[in-house]
Amino acid sequence: MSFIKSPLQKAESAIAQADAVLIGAGAGLSTAAGINYGGPDFEKAFADMIARYGFTDLYTSSFYPFRSEEEKWAYWSRHIDYARFAPEGKPLYKHLLEMIQGKDYFVITTNVDGQFVKAGFDPDKVFEVQGDYGLMQCATACHPKRYNNESLVKQMVAEQKDCRIPSSLVPRCPVCGGPMEINVRKDRYFVEDDRWHQQAERYYAFLEKSLGKGKLALIEYGVGFNTPTIIRFPFERMAAKYSDVTLIRINKDYRDCQTPGIKHFIGLKTI
Repeated sequence: MSFIKSPLQKAESAIAQADAVLIGAGAGLSTAAGINYGGPDFEKAFADMIARYGFTDLYTSSFYPFRSEEEKWAYWSRHIDYARFAPEGKPLYKHLLEMIQGKDYFVITTNVDGQFVKAGFDPDKVFEVQGDYGLMQCATACHPKRYNNESLVKQMVAEQKDCRIPSSLVPRCPVCGGPMEINVRKDRYFVEDDRWHQQAERYYAFLEKSLGKGKLALIEYGVGFNTPTIIRFPFERMAAKYSDVTLIRINKDYRDCQTPGIKHFIGLKTI
């Protein structure tokens, strides 16, 4: 009797046999890792703001039209600390790193929570396309520079009262004097600095040396349809074009593949 491999075993085999591995990660990966944007943890951390503003979860509250910079940064400092700075590197991210040990790899992610680097991935091999909660920029992108915000965020969290931070802590652009924003892609003012472009170049260089030049495993985890043109659709196109590419799609809700002609495809709910 021949042994029939399960989808998980096929995925493990494809990764083991791959010459290189490209990881593409979306919000579903951090959710699976335990960074919860709703539920008891959120309700505890944002109880006063839930009572005042009617927040239901961390995602929808991001669009609230705050009336002042003091209120806005009281919320955003707590949001950033909750999702970016407070969590340690999650076991699921560390498990992904263990799976690809010894492999030439690269990561492209739309996540902004810094989990890959926290889990031990090489920062030079992680392209955070949509930004990083740990960085801020001029709200109108008057100059192409991003600034680390951890110490300021921690101070805002510590000193806020009645859902407001002191006016003295409201960040101002050091060039134009205008307001600052979190470096997250949401409008035409998103700043792509030298580091961002360097990581983009490294990503394309990885593709250039990997596609059609050996076995490549694409591990796509938690990518839905909010921004499918960044990871989901390009991964399908690569798998359809190159016969030595295996697409491993790990997704709770969207495991199907829409592109015809893919020779090696594995859909999983989890790993």
